[in-house]
Amino acid sequence: MDKRTFYISTPIYYPSDKLHIGHAYCTTIADAIARYRRLADYDVFFLTGSDEHGQKIQRKAAENGVTPLAYVDRIVASFKLLWEKLAISNDDFIRTTEQRHREVVQTIFQKIYDQGDIYKAEYSGWYCTPCETFWLERQLADGKCPDCGRAVELLKEESYFFRMSKYQDRLLAYIEENPDFIQPTSRRNEMINFIKSGLEDLCVSRTTFDWGIPVPFDTKHVVYVWFDALTNYITAAGFLHDRSKFSKYWPADIHLVGKEIVRFHSIIWPIILMALGIELPKQVYGHGWLVIEGDKMSKSKGNVVDPLGLIEEFGADAIRYFLLREIMLGSDGNFSRDALINRINADLANDLGNLLHRTLTMVNRFNGGVVAAPKEKAPADDNIIRLAQETAAAYEQAMEKNEINAALKEIWTFIGRANKYIDETGPWALAKDPAKKDRLDTVLYTLVEALRIVAILISPFMPQTSPRIWQQLGLGETLTGIRLNDAQRWGLFPAGTKVAVPEAIFPRIEEKEAPGAAEPEAPSVAPAAAASVLPEISIEDFAKIDLRTAKIVAAEKVEKADKLLKLRVDLGFEERTIVSGIALHYKPEELIGKEIVVIANLKPAKIRGLESQGMLLAASSGEKLTLVSGEGLPPGSKVK
Repeated sequence: MDKRTFYISTPIYYPSDKLHIGHAYCTTIADAIARYRRLADYDVFFLTGSDEHGQKIQRKAAENGVTPLAYVDRIVASFKLLWEKLAISNDDFIRTTEQRHREVVQTIFQKIYDQGDIYKAEYSGWYCTPCETFWLERQLADGKCPDCGRAVELLKEESYFFRMSKYQDRLLAYIEENPDFIQPTSRRNEMINFIKSGLEDLCVSRTTFDWGIPVPFDTKHVVYVWFDALTNYITAAGFLHDRSKFSKYWPADIHLVGKEIVRFHSIIWPIILMALGIELPKQVYGHGWLVIEGDKMSKSKGNVVDPLGLIEEFGADAIRYFLLREIMLGSDGNFSRDALINRINADLANDLGNLLHRTLTMVNRFNGGVVAAPKEKAPADDNIIRLAQETAAAYEQAMEKNEINAALKEIWTFIGRANKYIDETGPWALAKDPAKKDRLDTVLYTLVEALRIVAILISPFMPQTSPRIWQQLGLGETLTGIRLNDAQRWGLFPAGTKVAVPEAIFPRIEEKEAPGAAEPEAPSVAPAAAASVLPEISIEDFAKIDLRTAKIVAAEKVEKADKLLKLRVDLGFEERTIVSGIALHYKPEELIGKEIVVIANLKPAKIRGLESQGMLLAASSGEKLTLVSGEGLPPGSKVK
């Protein structure tokens, strides 16, 4: 049986300049949808590309002293680099300067002309070069382009026109009979009102510049850039050169576009297809804008955000997660650096990263890194299993409706519940009682199985993080061959698997830390030869200090800090991170398993961007420093 097919496209982007975070937002949405459909076992065709012709490009190239093709070649290379860095999984990248596209454009232009739907006349009216759009006098806003607000030019030239008006009633009837054709509903209503105001025949050729595809029967004309650009969707699908491919994937399931170009995709493009006798795409979806602190991005305002810089600083998956989680598809969304960092710290470091690290640390410590089969069950396990199944079902329902934000919320609710499950079951306490080994095995299995399901569900949104989790779980380097139904069934994690030593997948980010912040001195007890002791305290003062024994379970150097070690300590009832200035006295590997004493109720402090949740006790004399030992007592014992 043949797989179900799914064809999704982004707009093809205009290479007049480098892409910004808004373009990355659109393409990330499309990529997440495409990856989800592959996960759901569809045969997917995902298209993006570049729209390279037009007067604006010709002028830009002239300003830079190069040919139009040389100009766009350089910028298109930056498009492809961005999509590579952002882990975009497009199946094709189309350029309108390619020969395959030129042939399609000229073929359909000739066909529509031959049937009488294109005719020659003189154009006299207003043109917005930045938008490559024609406007009537009555459509201008205070004499300017109603889309971008910039100045328009009065044009008067011989042109060919496309009989849009002939198809007005047919298109209106189609939109009304197919309510899902234009989404969201607000965009649909806008288009209906636009059509009802009356469609004018469209000028589809230009003679005042030559950077475009020549009209096949009148080569002093070039094809209007939007007629040329919109046709890319059938070029790439094989309309002229691969009829079997075209019959397989067309009509497209979704043309995903920014709301400012919905009109071109839901009026001009469908009428071109009607004139050709080709089936219309199933849906045109107009997403909202990504605004910066509530304001639309603009080079003149200096608020354009470079996605490559963000990816370099925070990683592709963090950027992808923020864009998909923070913004509801169809609505405008706000981008800010603070909001991005908050999402990374709260959702990725605290929730997902903490769940993975805690789970694998306990499997390594309590079971030698091997995941045993579940044995003794309890109601808390049934609760997790039920929620896992409900989450997978709700996730699928949301993604079938392209509600990416809702799908991510479902996953993170499940992650939060899994973290709570650790606190409820207390694996560290179970590990102290050999009689509770069967219960411990069940708890640890439940946690790794929950992480297996999470890794699958997040894979469309975070394609680099998902295999990292998979590898740390001991399941292999990639999720090749894994499908959505693997996340819908509980208990597929193979018992006996050896997990890896956990590695932080999303370290916390501390933005407000001053550069060159001082490192803490090593905790110490003053030697006998020291000067006078500190002032007396009462027994009540001493009672406020909660001293506990602890065991160091992990240790590593803090980057760019000579004195600092980051330690993970087991307090019996929980594990904590402590940053300590003892790197000149102890190597990290020497500390693993060491039993120590810590101040457990010290207020947490930020040190080099890391949260330190306590302090070690040590004694020092001159150059020598020795940690105070808690040897022989179980972690968490009170020191009196």
